[in-house]
Amino acid sequence: MTHQTTCCYCGVGCGIVVKQEPNGRLTVEGDKQHPSNRGMLCSKGMNLQYTVMDQSDRLLYPQMRLNRNMPKQRVSWDAALERTAAVFKTFIQKYGPDSVAFYVSGQCLTEEYYLVNKLIKGFIGSNNIDTNSRLCMSSAVVGYKLSLGEDSVPVCYDDIEEADVFLVQGANPAWCHPILWRRIEAHKAANPNVKIICVDPRRTDTARSSDLHLPIRPGTDIVLNNAIGRLMIENGDIDLDFITNHADGFVAYSEQIMQRTVDEAAAICGISADSIQQAADWIGRSKGFLSLWTMGLNQSVIGVNKNLAIINLHLITGRIGKPATAHFP
Repeated sequence: MTHQTTCCYCGVGCGIVVKQEPNGRLTVEGDKQHPSNRGMLCSKGMNLQYTVMDQSDRLLYPQMRLNRNMPKQRVSWDAALERTAAVFKTFIQKYGPDSVAFYVSGQCLTEEYYLVNKLIKGFIGSNNIDTNSRLCMSSAVVGYKLSLGEDSVPVCYDDIEEADVFLVQGANPAWCHPILWRRIEAHKAANPNVKIICVDPRRTDTARSSDLHLPIRPGTDIVLNNAIGRLMIENGDIDLDFITNHADGFVAYSEQIMQRTVDEAAAICGISADSIQQAADWIGRSKGFLSLWTMGLNQSVIGVNKNLAIINLHLITGRIGKPATAHFP
């Protein structure tokens, strides 16, 4: 018996095929028909079955304490749900709906998110729901809404094989999204002229396999991206037709990034001005420009502005909404 499903670990969304052997044990392999991974799996995905089969320290049924000083004991699902509902009801009646909250998981399915939000917001009447998904991506969501008007990423995995310049910033996909990185590596191996720029204070595996590593000081991403934007404007590597017809705020953006020279930006970032120039030249001459980032930009007190600084590079060059040209958080 086999089941097609999706790996639950990272955001790449690799397809997997789970097979139940005659002895009841499970095996996992990559789904060769799935567009995300094309049959490949990383070490996490290849070992998914052990999280199900290893029952040595897993919770297999509901447990409950009758009071704080008693040990946990096994109870039925009905008893556990009735107790949970009773506690929620007691607090809501005594202190109001804002006295309760839900914390849910980034591994929830869309339908599960919908259901739990309807429960807490629509039925209970509280806005107290949070999730690690918000911590991960809220900066990108606001950045997209401010720049494009909605939280919609204009890119797909097939764009990888069409791009000729990749800007990886605040991310280490060689470790964290290895299947996606294998596709980028295979694309570069087949097309040696493809350039990879990695912005990361650390010399990660992603940095080591890149053509240009910019080890900036932590927190100077906006300074770097604005310096790259300045150089592309000065070099004429922008799309004035796109800016005129599809973008607002270019004059204000230009005035802002021209307030600091590239040499000043390089000193703040702790890298050479030549390396910034090299990055700007590659991006400016690219036909397909993909930028990829994760928590290095998002999980920051200025995460929204970091997102905007990198999205602006796509807007001034018109490298958005076309094959292999988009920003990819």
